[in-house]
Formats: sequence, C-alpha cells, structure tokens
Amino acid sequence: MLSVIVPAHNERENLVKLIPLLQDLNSSNEHEILVALSSKNKDNSGEFLNANGVAFVKCQKKGRACQMNEAAAIAKGEVFVFLHADVIPPKTFFLDIETTIAKGFDAGFFSYQFDSDSFLLKINASFTTKDGIFTGGGDQCLFIKKVLFNALGQFDEEQVLMEDFEFFQRMKKHEIPYKIVHSDLIVSARKYQTNSYLRVNLSNLLLVVLFKLGCPSCKLKSIHNRLLNTSY
Repeated sequence: MLSVIVPAHNERENLVKLIPLLQDLNSSNEHEILVALSSKNKDNSGEFLNANGVAFVKCQKKGRACQMNEAAAIAKGEVFVFLHADVIPPKTFFLDIETTIAKGFDAGFFSYQFDSDSFLLKINASFTTKDGIFTGGGDQCLFIKKVLFNALGQFDEEQVLMEDFEFFQRMKKHEIPYKIVHSDLIVSARKYQTNSYLRVNLSNLLLVVLFKLGCPSCKLKSIHNRLLNTSY
C-alpha cells in the first residue's frame, strides 16, 4: 500500500481538482490518501469533498513539515508519497511509484511541467529531469519507504522553509538509492504569475545557496516573505 500525504493550508480550490483525480487513480481503494490540514486552515477543505477513500487529518500545528509528519504517524502504507496540493499527478502515478520501488530504489521524485505555455518555464521544468542543485524540492513529490522515512528522523519540524531540501540532504548523506521518474507532474505556475519570472528564479537561487551555507530556516523564511508575494 502507498500512503499519499497532501499537506494543505487553505487550499480548497486546488483540492477540488486534486482529490477527485486521486480518487479516480485509486478507484480500487488499494492505496491510502491523507489530506493533512493545518491547525489554522479556515476554508473548511475537509467538509465539502467526497471523502470516499480520503482521510482528512486536522493537524495540531501549521507548517508542511509538522503536517506531513503528523499524517505520516498514522499512515498505514509501506511507502509514503508527499504530494503538494497544487500539483497534479500523471495517470501512471501509482504504477510509476510501485515500479520504481520494485526495481530496488528506496525513494524517488518526479520530473514536472508547469501549467503554463511559457517557454521560460519549460526551460525551468527541464532541469527537473536530472539531478542538480534544485533536486529534492517539494514540487517533485518525494516518495520513500516508510521504514527509511522514520529511520531518517522524518521531516525536521524546526525547518519552517525548505524542509524538503533538508530531508533530501539526509537522504544523500545516508546514500539512499533514489530515482527521478520521467512522468511529468503538472505544477502550478501561480508563484511566477504573481511575481516576475526573474524575481522568482533569483529568489530561489538565493534561498538555495543560503540554505546550503547553513542559514537558519527562520531567516530563510523571512527573506522569502520579503522577496516574494505568496498571497494566492
């Protein structure tokens, strides 16, 4: 069984699209879908959706790391799949993960495309097909065996930004075998639509460099909030 964990904070509009799709892909209810709602979620996300095959977890805290850990603590699957609410998986989503694990990999990520025809965003997306400085970002949908996720200490809840990159660092340190699956997810371009392409790219590069230099996550969060408008 796979456990798909979707952290969400006021993501009603995106969940309306994502949850029915996941239900269709999981029509046999073979896998588990958990939506981890933040403690400060205000849009009643768990009350308007058909809950068939989906569990809504009302978390005690707010923050992706906290929410994903809380849902993982009750998840029943042998493999955890961490999917952002504004990311749409491919039709072969579950099969791709099962095949990757069956081939001996303990974890993996997906390449992705943006929901935009922008040539510049197509260039950005092309970098997700191979290892690089931005590998391990949350939009790539980490999947990992449960035993290894727990052995690595789960997500660091003190990491209020870039918790995905921090966890990936630990994966690499422990030489966890992983694969980048070339079945594209569709990722929302809303950050680029709200901010300029150049501003987002320069901000992302700055944050990754500062993270790798050991900048505290609270400082990274402060810089992120000053540089980018995320009121979407």
